[in-house]
Amino acid sequence: MEAKAIARYVRISSSKIEVVLNLIRGKNVKEAFAILKYTPKKAAELVENVLKSSVSNAENNHDMDPSRLYISEAYACQGPTLKRFRPHAQGRAFRIKKRSSHITIIVKERA
Repeated sequence: MEAKAIARYVRISSSKIEVVLNLIRGKNVKEAFAILKYTPKKAAELVENVLKSSVSNAENNHDMDPSRLYISEAYACQGPTLKRFRPHAQGRAFRIKKRSSHITIIVKERA
């Protein structure tokens, strides 16, 4: 049995989120929350919200014990990219890519 939560169209690149997800993948939920609390990155707060949602889904929808949950899968996929232009000298323009991503966290119960 597994429960998952997805945050879609988050305005941060997936590579920045993957750094935080690598810290918590495979850990117990309680330990993961402690790690995220003291990780000084913007992505840590976003991942924490998705993890809370995933644990809540497990507890309320699948009747799992929250103390026995662990993070079995955690990944960030690339979402749509907003393309913008920044004016530069002598009539030129530089392209800016504002990336977004989708965060997915799947929790399972330890046997």
